[in-house]
Amino acid sequence: MTDFNKVLEVGDYNNGEVNTVIEIPMGSFLKIEWDRIRAAFVLDRVEPSIYAKPVNYGFIPQTIDEDGDELDTLVVCDSPIPTGVWLKTKIIGVLNFEDDGEADYKIIVVPDDDRNTGDGIISLSDLGARWQEKIEQHFTHYKDLKKPGTTKVLGWGDKAQAIKIIDECVRRYQK
Repeated sequence: MTDFNKVLEVGDYNNGEVNTVIEIPMGSFLKIEWDRIRAAFVLDRVEPSIYAKPVNYGFIPQTIDEDGDELDTLVVCDSPIPTGVWLKTKIIGVLNFEDDGEADYKIIVVPDDDRNTGDGIISLSDLGARWQEKIEQHFTHYKDLKKPGTTKVLGWGDKAQAIKIIDECVRRYQK
């Protein structure tokens, strides 16, 4: 297995681009996580099928979020992207999220070359209010059967806020 933190860089995040490694394909209810120590993917748990991921879920290499893991990404794409695939993405915003009292940001990105949409998604507003409602619903309730009330959606931020969070996570990784 490849250690993504050694072979991939963050990307040109100051200009709105990051590399993303997929952990969980859209539609999956398997909670797959990157294990930084072993440089491998691990199945953390099987979620109830009603909590299948509404988007592809990944991470930005060479970052550490406040929760101690790599910084999460939500990759907006019409198809599931398999675990272990990496892609260049464009930053469009951030979901401000708290899990068990810790900040756990989700950077919202789209594939760098999305010919299906004509590269038409450039901001959160392009996704629409209903898309944001579905994401909020998922992240507010996906732990309800085991640990109810431990997750909180704290709102949304734009591309500039996302870039600031990425910068903080890059600096944390470099320490």
